[in-house]
Amino acid sequence: MALASFRPSRHGSRPLHVSFEFFPPKTPAMEETLWASIERLAPLKPHFVSVTYGAGGSTRERTHATVKRIVDETALKPAAHLTCVSATCEEVDDVARAYWDAGVRHIVALRGDPADGIGASYRPHPGGYASSVDLVTGLKRIGDFEITVSAYPEKHPESPSVDSDIEMLKRKVDAGADRAVTQFFFDNDVYLRYVDRVRAAGIDIPIVPGILPVQNFKQAANFAARAGATIPNWLAARFDGLEEDLETRRLIAAAVTAEQVIDLVDSGVTELHFYTMNRADLVYAICHLLGLKGETGLQTKAVAAA
Repeated sequence: MALASFRPSRHGSRPLHVSFEFFPPKTPAMEETLWASIERLAPLKPHFVSVTYGAGGSTRERTHATVKRIVDETALKPAAHLTCVSATCEEVDDVARAYWDAGVRHIVALRGDPADGIGASYRPHPGGYASSVDLVTGLKRIGDFEITVSAYPEKHPESPSVDSDIEMLKRKVDAGADRAVTQFFFDNDVYLRYVDRVRAAGIDIPIVPGILPVQNFKQAANFAARAGATIPNWLAARFDGLEEDLETRRLIAAAVTAEQVIDLVDSGVTELHFYTMNRADLVYAICHLLGLKGETGLQTKAVAAA
């Protein structure tokens, strides 16, 4: 990659917003890593930070605990993931009300992966919300949540076509969705063409590109295979032969992601959502290249109120 790829972005005076996704930790060591990452990224003043929710509600309590700690101890605005999987409407509503009572006003509303795992047929829980459209409708009955939903530039793996997928997105918007964050992608033209088709369908909410910095190429390729995202040949070539060379992989990952996000911003994108994998260094470096800088340290609620 030429050094010119690292030129400062030309987004000019348009404000650039970023958001970060984390997942709830399973062990004390993972929790330490998560909070170190939150502390590292918080000074960038993200628009929001989201916390994922495992299939079948497997991380329900850990997700709630992580979100509650963000609310209680930081000035960040958390967005809690919530799915339809393996729960009745009443159970999902109870979780949503608990978030509302905890001060959470932003939900990432998802259908969720099948309880039997990705690739299995999705079966709604008896008495549960059948789809993300129904979930969005239910959440709006509970409170005036800000609601983010998912979007798929290369279509959802279970959708017959991009057009049917966009129709599903329109139904989510009609139900009350405020924003969509996309599945990750590596070819920006795929995203830009998708946004054109979404706008042509009359959908005007923000379609925020989801960015996956490639911390581990083999892992990213596995994620892509399950999610229906394409790994371009040029991307595979850049990581070829580096399986045992961690330091060079990190340098390549930084170059690839920097090239992608700078091109997106130069194409008019003003919001970026980073799938952090609970690791801050690469994401922080990319944001620095975009010109995003903040004060040192985690801003607590006490500091914010001072």
